[in-house]
Amino acid sequence: GYRGDMPDAVLFDVNRGTHFSVLFAVNHKGGDISISDSVLSITSSDEAIIYCSIGSSFNGYDRDPASDGLDSRRIAGINLLNALQKGYHNIRNDHIKDYHNFFDRVELELYGDDRSDIPIDERLRRYADGGEDKDLESLYFQFGRYLLISSSRTDGVPANLQGIWNHHLRPPWSSNYTMNINVEENYWLAECANLPEMHMPLLQFIDNLSVSGRVTASTFYGVNRGWASCHNSDIWAMSNPVGDFGQGHPCWANWNMSGAWLVTHLWDHYLYTGDMDFLRDNAYPLMKGAAEFCLDWMVEDKQGNLVTSPSTSPENIYITGDGYRGATLYGATADLAIIRECFRQTIRAAELLDADKVFQKELGDALVKIHPYRIGEKGNLQEWYHDWQDADPRHRHQSHLYGLYPGRHINLSETPELVDACRISLENKGDETTGWSKGWRINLWARMGDGDHAYKMYRELLRYVDPLGMETNYSKGGGTYPNLLDAHPPFQIDGNFGGAAGVAEMLIQSDEEKIILLPALPGKWDRGYIKGLCARGGYELSIQWDKGILEKVSVKARADGKTRLIYGSQSIDLEMKKEEVREIGRNELFQ
Repeated sequence: GYRGDMPDAVLFDVNRGTHFSVLFAVNHKGGDISISDSVLSITSSDEAIIYCSIGSSFNGYDRDPASDGLDSRRIAGINLLNALQKGYHNIRNDHIKDYHNFFDRVELELYGDDRSDIPIDERLRRYADGGEDKDLESLYFQFGRYLLISSSRTDGVPANLQGIWNHHLRPPWSSNYTMNINVEENYWLAECANLPEMHMPLLQFIDNLSVSGRVTASTFYGVNRGWASCHNSDIWAMSNPVGDFGQGHPCWANWNMSGAWLVTHLWDHYLYTGDMDFLRDNAYPLMKGAAEFCLDWMVEDKQGNLVTSPSTSPENIYITGDGYRGATLYGATADLAIIRECFRQTIRAAELLDADKVFQKELGDALVKIHPYRIGEKGNLQEWYHDWQDADPRHRHQSHLYGLYPGRHINLSETPELVDACRISLENKGDETTGWSKGWRINLWARMGDGDHAYKMYRELLRYVDPLGMETNYSKGGGTYPNLLDAHPPFQIDGNFGGAAGVAEMLIQSDEEKIILLPALPGKWDRGYIKGLCARGGYELSIQWDKGILEKVSVKARADGKTRLIYGSQSIDLEMKKEEVREIGRNELFQ
C-alpha cells in the first residue's frame, strides 16, 4: 500500500467505512448445485450462467458511507433481479452495442503483416528483439481506448492508477489519484481519440475537488481566494497536502499545483466540443478559482518577478553548487509553467464569455511578471530557479517541460529556442524510464516534430516485461506485461493511456486556430490511415497517407467555425458549418 508495511493496516468496523454487498445467482441446465461455507459447487451440469451483482454504500464524495450511505445490499439485489429478468444474451448484446458505439468511432491501420494468430506475449518478445509488428502498434493504441471506455464511466469517479483493474486489498499507491502527472495522463487521449464522454468523470471530479480545495487554500496556505489541490487525492476528493502525517518527503508531499493543472482539462474539453454552456457554467468558474489561488500564492523575487515560494519540482531533488541536496526552493520551473498555461487559458475563456474584465487584466499583468524560463549552461531548460544539477540526471519526471506538453505555450513556431532547450533536457535524461514517463516523453518528442524518436520510445514502451506482482522497480524501466497492461513497474494504467495519446499526437496536433496533419509521422509508418481522430476547434478528421506523404483528408465540423489545415510548409484555410464534411485530396489541398 501507499504507506508501506504497518500493523493493522486494514480494520473492520461495522460503523465505519464503505460497506459492500456481493450477490450471486446461477441458472443451470441439469446437474446439481451445493453450497458449503464459502464454496459454490456445480456438478454434472450441461450449462451454468453465473450472475454476479455488487453494490456499495458510497453516496458521493461528501457523505459518510457508513452513517449516510446507500443500502449496498438493496442495490445489489435490485440489479441482480433486473439482470435475471433480462437474461444473459440480452445483457451481452446491450453491452456490445454500448461498447461499439464508442470504440468504432476511430480506426487505425498501419498496413503490416497480420500476426493475430500469435499469442500476445510471444509477439511482445519478438517485438522487443527488433521484429516488426505494425498491427501490435495499432492494437496498443486501440487497447488504450478500450481501457478508457471500460474504466471511466462513473460520474465523478475518474479512472485511478490501476483504472479498475486492481485485485489487491492494499494496492500499489492505494489505487489513488496521483495528481502531479498520473491522473492527468490518464485522460490525454479522451478528446483526441473521440471519447469525450469518458472525460466527464474527471471533469466532474475537479468540481468536487474544488469544494475541499477552497478549505485547503485557506487553512494550509492562507489564501482566501480560489482553491488548491495537492499531490494525491481519492474518491473523497481530498485536496490537502499528504505525506504519512509528516513523514513524507517534501519532494512529493508538499506540491500544491494540481488544481491549476487539472483545470486545463476543462478548457481542452471546450476546445474540442465548442460547448459554450459547459465553458460558462462548469469550466470557467473552476478555472477562475484555480487562477485566483495562483495569483495570491505567488510572491515577488528580488528582481520583482513573480514566483511560487516555497516550491518543489515533482519528486525531484536538486544539488546546489556547494553540494547541498534539497527539494524545496522558490520558483520551480514546473510551477510557473503550469501557472502560465492556467492564466492564458483562463484569460481566453473570460474573453469568449465577455466576463470579468478586471480579472482578465489582473491575470494579464501577472502573466508578464512571472519569472521567465532560463536555459542552463548545458543548453537545457532549467528545472530549478538556479542552474542547479539534478541528484538523478535521468529522473523519470520531466515536469519542467510541461509548457511543451501537455501545455502549448512552448512550441516550434513561437518559442523555437525553448523547444531546443526541451530537446536537450530530454537528451540529457536519456530514454530509459518508467512506463508512464515513456508515455509522456513520446508526446514530448511528437510535439517537437520528431516522429522517429517518438516511435523509438513507443517501441520501448511495448518492451516485454515479466509480471512482478507488487514489486516497485524504477531502475528497470517500464514496458508492457503479457496482457498489454503497462509496467511502471508494477502495473500503472497511465502508461497505456499516455502511449495511446502519443500515437494520436504523432498523427494530428491542433489548437484553437489550426490543425497540423502528420506533424511527427515516423518513417516506419510509411503507409496507413486513421479515421475519427478529433482536433481542437471542433473537428473530426480521417487521414490517409502513402510512402510517408499525405494522400487525402476528410474533415467534419462539429460546430460552425474556422480553422487552418497545415501540412509541412503548406496550409489552407477552412470555414465550415456544423455537420459539414470536406473531402480533400492532396493536390487540391496543397496546390
